[in-house]
Amino acid sequence: MIYFSAMAADPDLWLPLDADAPRRPAMPFHLLAAAGHLLRAAGREVADLVLPPACPVCRVRLGSPAGLCADCWRKVRFLERPWCERLGTPLPLDLGPGILSAAAVADPPIYARARSAVSYEGPVPDLVQALKYGDRTDLAPMLGAWMARAAHELVADADLLVPVPLHWTRLARRRFNQAAILSREVGRLTGLPVATDILVRARRTPPQVGLGRDGRIRNMHGAFVVPTARIATLAGRRPILVDDVLTTGATLEAAARTLLAAGAAAVDVLTLARVVAPR
Repeated sequence: MIYFSAMAADPDLWLPLDADAPRRPAMPFHLLAAAGHLLRAAGREVADLVLPPACPVCRVRLGSPAGLCADCWRKVRFLERPWCERLGTPLPLDLGPGILSAAAVADPPIYARARSAVSYEGPVPDLVQALKYGDRTDLAPMLGAWMARAAHELVADADLLVPVPLHWTRLARRRFNQAAILSREVGRLTGLPVATDILVRARRTPPQVGLGRDGRIRNMHGAFVVPTARIATLAGRRPILVDDVLTTGATLEAAARTLLAAGAAAVDVLTLARVVAPR
């Protein structure tokens, strides 16, 4: 449980329960956030002593925490070659290196390459929901390891990891950014630095759920900015944008466009999961 303690003290990842509450001189902002999440971590440690570890999806008892049972593990669809070199979507046949899917040719994204660890099916949606809304940050090491494996081609060309940010109001309600947590795990395994302050969510956008591709693109227009003070850091460098799920790609397109406009040489994309066509 040291993992919780270290992350809870990081103000880039966490906010207190009430972001509008005034600061008290005796308890600075980041210490207040740390104290709250240390209490949550302590509560989880007590729960681990009382209740045995269980699969986060089906609740079957496990021998060790932060894993999946054998049945759920078999249902995870890891994305492997052959895939589209641009979109990272699986292809039915291996036609050699550099092959592009019809979607990549017809509507190429603004980012250079996208890679995802798993398909958004089976137990994966439950894992994403548990991480984002169930405070199951203990799943991050496992999920981050999946992502680091999928990112090995991107890492060779990259300079840094940039998590897709949340608007501060959403961050205050959720108390952490799952993309930042996953970025830290990928960075720990690959050695790439994580920059949580290069990309800022300037506008709170309505939820993307239920919107088509065109609606999502309109929804994300002007959502991100790069602070003026961070433009020099980004200039000429190649970041990897990190997020949890790639659906239509509208959010990542908007974020990548902002980074490129601020001077990035190229942008790659890494997500835990992506929506792909049925096999």
